[in-house]
Amino acid sequence: MHGTGNDYIYVNGFEEQIENPAATSVRWSDRHKGIGSDGLVLILPSEICDFKMRMFNADGSESEMCGNASRCIGKYVFDKGMTRKTNITLETNAGVKVLKLFLGDDGKVDTVTVDMGEPILDGTAIPTTIDKSFVINEPMIFNTELQYNITAVSMGNPHAVIFTENIDALNLPEIGPQIENAAIFPNRTNTEFIEILSSDKIKMRVWERGSGETMACGTGACASVVAGALNGLINRKTTVELLGGELIIEWMESDNHVYLTGSATTVFEGEAEQ
Repeated sequence: MHGTGNDYIYVNGFEEQIENPAATSVRWSDRHKGIGSDGLVLILPSEICDFKMRMFNADGSESEMCGNASRCIGKYVFDKGMTRKTNITLETNAGVKVLKLFLGDDGKVDTVTVDMGEPILDGTAIPTTIDKSFVINEPMIFNTELQYNITAVSMGNPHAVIFTENIDALNLPEIGPQIENAAIFPNRTNTEFIEILSSDKIKMRVWERGSGETMACGTGACASVVAGALNGLINRKTTVELLGGELIIEWMESDNHVYLTGSATTVFEGEAEQ
């Protein structure tokens, strides 16, 4: 399944058990020798929510959560008849998320809005070693030739948001790992490069921690809109244009929550050896 091009392999943990999900994710995610994906997502029973997710990046590292994957889980459980509810709760390693499902003419889930919760702006909680309560437009030197102003935001996972121009020309395979693994991010970081198109539309490329450049990143899109609003560059409701399509992000003033809306698509189903 994919959400705006961010593709993961989904396993129904109610019916199947993956003994070593980290190693399986590495093997299956290989786009030449495996199935090919940005990682592996397990859909599991939960004692506190309707469902639970665990997600593993293409390098086998486990991540806190993923906005695009959350939408796909909503589509999977509804389309498979595992629930008839159109408002469901999802347990993640970044807390409980609430999904609102919108059905298409075929009666299947077309789009999903995820309540991503409140953004985390405290530097130590993101976490970053920068000795400031808020890291907003902070100039950083990653090497003598790589210097950017970053805004740090966590959406349950860490993000470094960089506003720049001509992002299509960026050499992300060279730049991305240097920021991802910078000492100021003890848990590594996702990195978003943002080009402002207007007050309510931005263009984004993302280097995801553990996966490299991906077609989309839901938490990254949320972090980028929060960062853009904090810097006074964009509105709190903004369309984010990604390589895989568009997402609509709204950082609500009423509850301080960030809401992510986008599509969810089933590509194919099959069986694979563990």
